[in-house]
Amino acid sequence: MEADFFDKVYEIVKQIPPGKVTSYGAIARCIGSARSSRMVGWAMNASHTHAEWIPAHRVVNRNGLLTGKKFFGGENIMQELLEGEGIIIEDDQIVNFEKHFWDPNIELKYSLV
Repeated sequence: MEADFFDKVYEIVKQIPPGKVTSYGAIARCIGSARSSRMVGWAMNASHTHAEWIPAHRVVNRNGLLTGKKFFGGENIMQELLEGEGIIIEDDQIVNFEKHFWDPNIELKYSLV
């Protein structure tokens, strides 16, 4: 079951455009498992073992905080990746989070369930 869940998460994350971010909860809702945002986080932590590149740096918490940054192999790698896409970060938080937020429930217009 975990592999199927992770694969659904990765399919969504691969579609987040550069310069946009989404939240663990938004992904969980999109795959029909609204109470599984923590498991989405686990999928992001394991994404480096996936055969394809997963842009996990584009997934943040519901307030735009870079809560997963410690899993990128360096203190500022997540921030550097986001800044490279034009997103401004201050104190580990995305500035103008709403402007950069990509909601898979709206953008994908279908459920992966």
